[in-house]
Amino acid sequence: MKQAKKHQNKKTPSGYGQGKSAGKIRIISGKYKGRRLPVLMAEGLRPTTDRVKETVFNWLMPYIAQANCLDCFAGSGGLGFEALSRGAEQVTLVELNRAAAKQLLANKQLLEADNLTVVNRDVLAFIKETFLNAEQTTSRQKPYDLVFLDPPFRQQLVEKTAQLLNNHSLAEQALIYVEMEAESTQEIPANWQLLKEKTAGQVIYQLYQYNA
Repeated sequence: MKQAKKHQNKKTPSGYGQGKSAGKIRIISGKYKGRRLPVLMAEGLRPTTDRVKETVFNWLMPYIAQANCLDCFAGSGGLGFEALSRGAEQVTLVELNRAAAKQLLANKQLLEADNLTVVNRDVLAFIKETFLNAEQTTSRQKPYDLVFLDPPFRQQLVEKTAQLLNNHSLAEQALIYVEMEAESTQEIPANWQLLKEKTAGQVIYQLYQYNA
């Protein structure tokens, strides 16, 4: 659910942030099953459809409980909120667009979700600061068990983000969900094993397992 200029996370183009409602996302299953959360208007908004989301979470069902999750380009937070509902221990939503991040915080409050964190910044900078520069900080972030990587199209952000994640950000055998344009030639790290793959229209979605 994202897109904007530069690395504006989760399909948040320049029209994002006008404060107008474009509808709602629905949580499919779990603790918050049936809850609908507001989504801001964004020209070109590309939400992950319920059909795709249901398939993805069927893949992930055995692995979500107690997982530490990262939604790299959160947008509406549809993937992150779904993981939270299904039993993830901690979910971090990273979203650069200020208006989108504000809506994520509002939806967090609606759900009273204390184990969800919203980070309003560029995801590449967030990963670098949190993990690559960890030796300069007093606290160390726990590696992620599950990562959602669904960035704006045609900016090579899957490849750029994957390269950074591959350096100390992922727990042993972590799972990474990737969604990108079907014609993309972006490279996935060689140590990520492809477990599942499907195509829906012009979009390909995949599930990988990280091997250190």
